[in-house]
Amino acid sequence: MSSLNFKQVDVFTQKPFRGNPVAVVIGADVLSPEEMQRIASWTNLSESTFVLPPSSNAADYRLRIFSPRQELPFAGRPTTGSAHAVIESDQVLTGVDGSLHVV
Repeated sequence: MSSLNFKQVDVFTQKPFRGNPVAVVIGADVLSPEEMQRIASWTNLSESTFVLPPSSNAADYRLRIFSPRQELPFAGRPTTGSAHAVIESDQVLTGVDGSLHVV
């Protein structure tokens, strides 16, 4: 496994350690689903997300979400926290209207 860009984001707050934490791994295309699950179990947070290249031209990136035990089809708070981390990382630029498109 190569070096990964990992962040823990406090969602729904501007004060550290007061929000709902989510782990975000940017550039996760080097990881297998099994490695993603292992990282999610290791963080022991309710969700960990993995930012991947988009699978659609209509999206800026793709997101996979894992709990410590399984992959989740969707979860709002981790999606919100991941968008924040992606914007902060300068890996994906927002559109003209400031929007991101996730698939």
